[in-house]
Amino acid sequence: MNFYLTYLLVAIGLFVFLAFFTMFGVYAERKVSAFIQGRLGPTEVGKYGLLQTAADMLKLLQKEMIIPTAADKVLFLMAPVIIFVAVYLGFAALPWAPGLVPAKINIGLYYILAIISIETLGILMAGWGSNNKYSILGAMRSAAQIISYEIPAGFALISVVMIAQSLDLQTISIQQGILSAEKIKFLGFWDVTANGGILSWNIFRAPHLIIAFVIYFIASLAESNRAPFDIPEAESELVAGFHTEFTALQFALVFLAEYAMMFLVSMVGVILFLGAWNTPLPNIGAVRLADWTTGTAWGIFWIAIKTLGLIGLQMWIRWTLPRLRVDQLMNLCWKVLTPLAFVCMLISGIWRLWLM
Repeated sequence: MNFYLTYLLVAIGLFVFLAFFTMFGVYAERKVSAFIQGRLGPTEVGKYGLLQTAADMLKLLQKEMIIPTAADKVLFLMAPVIIFVAVYLGFAALPWAPGLVPAKINIGLYYILAIISIETLGILMAGWGSNNKYSILGAMRSAAQIISYEIPAGFALISVVMIAQSLDLQTISIQQGILSAEKIKFLGFWDVTANGGILSWNIFRAPHLIIAFVIYFIASLAESNRAPFDIPEAESELVAGFHTEFTALQFALVFLAEYAMMFLVSMVGVILFLGAWNTPLPNIGAVRLADWTTGTAWGIFWIAIKTLGLIGLQMWIRWTLPRLRVDQLMNLCWKVLTPLAFVCMLISGIWRLWLM
């Protein structure tokens, strides 16, 4: 009984964390966009506008849930739930610190890639169930975009898996710091196992993994429907895309899923490329910075800081770059990112055999 209670508490804790992160993320994005565009952002509701997001959420909860007369009611009601749950379940396999992971899954990366692909099904259900031509167009575009960009993202992640020789995210995390049981070589030549720190992160274990990380980051923007890849939700073209007809709690769930997806893809990138919960500080002689800043509390701190850094980069890009056209988006995926990611995967195989 205690076993099930523990899992229930972990599940509730993750949901509460995502809810608070979404509130923080929306506020932060408003302030970041305001700073970039020379505005102030929210200022009226609470000090510095801190309560604006809470007020918006309260407003959404009070709104009427409207179901279009011609909509498929079952699909229409289930779609937002499936979209959110698909992203939410991905957090089960993410390690937060040494020995701290919600569910120990030895194929954690495979599980995450499988479970978040179900989001595409929810998006298609939302478009079709709404019985709205703009919604179905947005849903089809979104499905095509997500499925397409999963390919270069998958190849980029496989490049790391081939170096690490594991799909267990906790094992991959351990290999990037002073707790590693196997040798870590900076760029394949300099043994930095005892030093730890930033030089032991996967992104520096082989030069081509830097390219793989850039490919993954770009693909993650597309999978999250974030600008400049937010064509499925382009107001000027599709009147808000697949969620045009959603109101109240349903719209809130779709919005919650978007920000949860931002955190999920950023955290996966941190775990596989940027040292996971390992400290960026190295051991230098008698100054054991890596030893002093490694542990459960430090692990949560480091992985949170790195993940929020990538999320900040996502927000910066959204308010800086113009939206791509559909043909530009697909050309980038199939003619640039996919071939490059495939080459990175091949190099990883050669690197593992000859230099490790």
